[in-house]
Parts: sequence; C-alpha cells; structure tokens
Amino acid sequence: MLALGAASAGAQQTPETFRWVDFHADADQSVVTWVTRALAAEKWTAIREIGVDYDAALVVTVDRPSPQSNPATDTFSVWSVSLTNKLVTPLAKGANLRVLDWMLFAASGPRELAALYDDCRECNATTSFTAFYYDVRSHGWSARWMRGAQAAPLGAAQAPAGVTVTNVYALLADPNGHEMLATWNHFDYGKTKPAEDYLYEYDADPYTRLDRTQLIANKEAEALKLRLCRATDGISNVRSGQDSDVCHETLGTGEARRKGRR
Repeated sequence: MLALGAASAGAQQTPETFRWVDFHADADQSVVTWVTRALAAEKWTAIREIGVDYDAALVVTVDRPSPQSNPATDTFSVWSVSLTNKLVTPLAKGANLRVLDWMLFAASGPRELAALYDDCRECNATTSFTAFYYDVRSHGWSARWMRGAQAAPLGAAQAPAGVTVTNVYALLADPNGHEMLATWNHFDYGKTKPAEDYLYEYDADPYTRLDRTQLIANKEAEALKLRLCRATDGISNVRSGQDSDVCHETLGTGEARRKGRR
C-alpha cells in the first residue's frame, strides 16, 4: 500500500510551484488523461498519485499480480512524465512506499519530497531512503542516491553467522536548515576481531545540488555517532537504534570525555 505522509512529525512547507492532482476535479482531467496516455505502454494496475511541478508530473502507480490478489500484495513504481512531450522516465520501484515530507538537502536549493520504500514484499527486505526533486536541467523529476533499484540503505546487509550488526540512523538538521540522512552500521565480531564501524551521510552538494554520499571517519565519525545517538526526536520520525547498546555505550563514553575536558 502507498502511505502519504505516514511518517511526518510536522509538515514542512510545500514548494509553491508543486501541487497534487485532484482526480475528481474538472480542472485536472487534462493532466490525468495526459499521464494515462503517456504511461499506456508501461505495466501498472492503477495510478495512485500525480504531483505536478512546472512542466513535469511525478507519478506513482501500483501493480497488482491479479484481479483476485489482495491489495497488500501491490508493488509500486514512481515515474517522471513530461507534460510537454510525454517522455516517461522510471525513478524507483519496490514495495511499501512511504512518502514523508519536504526536506532541504541543499541549503541553497528547493525542498525535495523524501520517501522510504522496501525492495521486496514478504521477505527480508532492505529499506531505502530517497528524495524526489524537479531537475531544472532535464525538465523532469529525479530520485536521489539511486544505485540500480536501491537508494540510500537504512541498514547493512544481512550479517554472516557469528556477527552482530547494529544499525543506527536518523534524519538530521543543521541550524541553517540543511538536512541529511546519517547512518551508522556497527559490526561486532565477538572475540574473533575488533568491531568495525561504517558511517555515511547522504545529502546534496550545496553548489551543484548533485547527490552526495560521504563516508565519515576519524574525529568526524565520533562526533556523528554522538549526534546520531542523541537524535531521539529525529525529523519525520525517521530514526532507529538510539536505544541500542552501542548508543548507550557511545553516549556514556562521550559524556565522560566531555566532563574530563572541563
């Protein structure tokens, strides 16, 4: 099923140029007809949402295996559809799409529509985080941090036997309004070898506004661990792992170090 705004803690300002299409409004029928014809050759069962910004539509379709299938088995696809030449560009597909809120990944740019989705249904799914934004260079919609069908993963891949993986993540905001996704994957190998940490930040370059994925290490990694573990009220409620053992240890160690410097 498609959930719109299901994870929002407080709605951010929607860009003035964007609007969701009302399928029942006479004024929007031309857009609905245009999008339907543009997607005629694609595989889908129903159009769930159409959002319009400038000369392009952000479209969410669902596909049901058969007319007798339970709606819970639906999968989704997100498309960019040109409103000038019917050019169709696939952006993302998977299961359990959750549209979140409008976020500011490049402080100098417009807000972008953040979303979560799973790569499969009724499986050991990987949850991805992405953002849909209107690209003025291509006059169409794009999706951030895509690698094939997967965007920014919220957790590490399934760990091998004997290894414990802790995933900590949150959406974080800076005082200037800039927002980002931060993730921490902690691999505990027990007594076989020292634990390993992988920390990433996902946002957009402030000058080019292109996708940016940064591996964080050294002192910056320690600061990010503290920030992630303190994110008990993360943006749009997108957060996990703050009550984990690694976070309790990190906060205890971090507070001890801060007191020692006084």
